[in-house]
Amino acid sequence: MDPFEDTLQRLREAFRSGRTQPAEFRAAQLKGLGRFLQEHKQLLQEALAQDLHKSAFQADVSELILCQKEVDLALRNLHAWMKDQPVAKNLLTQLSSAFIRKEPFGLVLILSPWNYPVNLTLLPLVGALAAGNCVVLKPSEISRGTEKVLAEVLPQYLDQSCFAVMLGGPEETGQLLKHKFDYILFTGQLRMKVNPMSSGSPRVGKIVMAAAAKHLTPVTLELGGKNPCYVDDNCDAQIVANRVAFFRYFNAGQTCVAPDYVLCSPDMQERLVPALQSAIARFYGEDPRASPDLGRIINEKHFQRLRGLLGCGRVAIGGQSEESDRYIAPTVLVDVQETEPVMQEEIFGPILPIVTVRSLDEAIDFINRREKPLALYAFSNSSQVVNQALARTSSGNFGGNEGFMYLTLWSMPFGGVGHSGMGRYHGKFSFDTFSNHRACLLSHAGLEKLNELHYPPYTAVKKS
Repeated sequence: MDPFEDTLQRLREAFRSGRTQPAEFRAAQLKGLGRFLQEHKQLLQEALAQDLHKSAFQADVSELILCQKEVDLALRNLHAWMKDQPVAKNLLTQLSSAFIRKEPFGLVLILSPWNYPVNLTLLPLVGALAAGNCVVLKPSEISRGTEKVLAEVLPQYLDQSCFAVMLGGPEETGQLLKHKFDYILFTGQLRMKVNPMSSGSPRVGKIVMAAAAKHLTPVTLELGGKNPCYVDDNCDAQIVANRVAFFRYFNAGQTCVAPDYVLCSPDMQERLVPALQSAIARFYGEDPRASPDLGRIINEKHFQRLRGLLGCGRVAIGGQSEESDRYIAPTVLVDVQETEPVMQEEIFGPILPIVTVRSLDEAIDFINRREKPLALYAFSNSSQVVNQALARTSSGNFGGNEGFMYLTLWSMPFGGVGHSGMGRYHGKFSFDTFSNHRACLLSHAGLEKLNELHYPPYTAVKKS
């Protein structure tokens, strides 16, 4: 028997009944989600510590607070977002009403990852609920502690006739994807039966998209990739090292928008490596393994994958690992060749390779020969250099002299391009993603004399 059919049928019937349409219902669901975050803050912190060794502070700033702010934003703006949007009219439609109505798609599937298992599950959920959809959540089974909380506690705060959490591994996910949904949002790091060890989510994204295509279901895919970080000679090496180290090693490097590798000149590499050593020591102490602020690798398989990458190039900083603790030290690799394994896949761990280039032009050529990344970073005291990096490349997101702080701005969309994904969400962009933008023109039942102007036959008078 299909374990999902009855639940999905119940959700479809709830949507067809119109239950999710009123603003009052949507607001009630958002308020319930907010109460879940407030009343189970400690439980969620404990789950994140269990799964990823996140400190309570990191759990708050990278997961719980961001989710609460997203809920608050949606509640403040729900009526404005739902309001019909008038559009410009032409001479033929001056007496009609022309507007865009944002209506829910219907039954939405959200496939979320393990690296930020609260944030990347609940942020899109806020948009889907605000837009008036019924929702199926499929949290990652790899982040077991968080999955348990989401499955057992979260449904108590939402209308279960319109919301469900589905559990299971790659086989169950594949079976779930055989069903028809009205929209699917997938964020990388999902395991699928065809390739359970795939850390690179573009391969899994293709599987999700192929399943959606069978039903002509629209998708948003956030797929990650190798995010370049260009460091110009004209900059303060220590300032750059502080920012790069913070964003590279946050969450033990298991962040889809983290700088994946550095491109710089040999001279800058000589300045940058000791600066990175200094930053790592200040952030995590002389023994990073003892730091409460350094996370751990999610599981044994990913630990072994990352430990294998430590053999690439030459270890300039770190390189230590401890299997029993799934610990890998913050590591910097130099003398890295672009053909080595560490440059062939998204690293998704606390390893930072440095590849030397002779100029900005060579760095841009290096970047543009590869698939478009989810994020791209450029550091320089020269705004001209930063603007050149922005103008001559393409990526889902861009940071000039900054890391992924753009994720804190609800006024900006988040998403990939090309190989790194498609579609956008965050804030109002989430609401729009989960809404069908319906073009509406309402004309008068009478005034037929005006319409006769465009009916055949087309006489000389009408043509004039």
